[in-house]
Amino acid sequence: MFLAKCPRLSCKVLSGRGHRTLSLFSSPGPSNWNKVVSDAEKIVGYPTSFMSLRCLLSDELSNVAMHVRKLVGTQHPLLNTARGFVYDSKNNLQMRGLIVLLLSKAAGPSHAASGLLTQDMVSGIYPSQRNLAEITELIHTAFLVHRGIVNLKEWTVSDGPLKDMQFGNKMAVLSGDFLLANACTGLAQLDNTKVVELISSAIGDVVQGLYYENCNSSENSLHQAVDMATWEEQAFLSHGALMAKSCQAALELAKHDKESQSLAYKYGKHLSLGHKLNSDLRPFVKSSMGEPVAFSLFSAPVVFHRQIIGEDRWHQQLQQATTPRNQLDYSKVSQKGKLFPFSIQHPQSHQNINRTDPVFLFTPICLFTHQLTGHRHTGSVCNLCQSW
Repeated sequence: MFLAKCPRLSCKVLSGRGHRTLSLFSSPGPSNWNKVVSDAEKIVGYPTSFMSLRCLLSDELSNVAMHVRKLVGTQHPLLNTARGFVYDSKNNLQMRGLIVLLLSKAAGPSHAASGLLTQDMVSGIYPSQRNLAEITELIHTAFLVHRGIVNLKEWTVSDGPLKDMQFGNKMAVLSGDFLLANACTGLAQLDNTKVVELISSAIGDVVQGLYYENCNSSENSLHQAVDMATWEEQAFLSHGALMAKSCQAALELAKHDKESQSLAYKYGKHLSLGHKLNSDLRPFVKSSMGEPVAFSLFSAPVVFHRQIIGEDRWHQQLQQATTPRNQLDYSKVSQKGKLFPFSIQHPQSHQNINRTDPVFLFTPICLFTHQLTGHRHTGSVCNLCQSW
């Protein structure tokens, strides 16, 4: 059964010489992360690092690529996205398909599956589940391309010629739509109406999530009330729905019961939210190391900070960080006394921390991390928060 197999798989993957901790979304170095991905690919018996290249190298998209070459030398985001398809140093691009395959491997066949169907398995994974993993990657890649469409209303001369941005947008729309069309064709070939319904609804969720992201990016929305429940809802739509419903669909293809499918759905959802939290926290962790900060005012730490201090105090901080040209100075927002004031109420365990310690500047992050994990510590340094 699904619940019985997962612990054994986890022990097999994580066992090794000596005690070590592996992060799911980051690692001390690229070589360690590459080894984790390589080990996972050996488990599923399928190289997922270039999973979507089969579609990307088709004749139709090759013609599009010939036109995309005209963007070389411009600043259109589509070029960086295209480079990432072929080479991505962190190997994060194809992780969704790999996770679907790992979950399929862990779940194995169900009692409802026929013996004939079991014989079709390769390395403990059904061919339909492998196709689903590819479809998941195609959909993610399509939206990745669509995210690179430039808002021409915000275009400035420093962004380059307007005609280059317009041409790049046309190529981004065409390429993304082509990938989505191929994903939908493959989805129909799975011949499972429930899986079609799940993945189709996931596509709709991502579109809705991207709409919320675009709304939040406008300055008019900075003064709208937002809390962690809203953040979680919107983060799930844009980042978690596809992963959650793909995991559920993988178990549906293996004829698992509703309880197992629900567990798979929750696993994909929480995994994606954890990834989003990790990416939201990174800019603030980097700033404590002296690196420049580039963050969203709707990232999890900022939303949690607003929830702590209240909307009135938040609006005051925005006014203090606004330049005479009525633009927001993000460096002022992130300074101590602005986004992370010393006066914020902090846990009892933090009262003895040296106020010059970089960890203390990120009290909201520490509070947020502790709220998620239930972690408590003693002493002057919080190792858990430093690890984030």
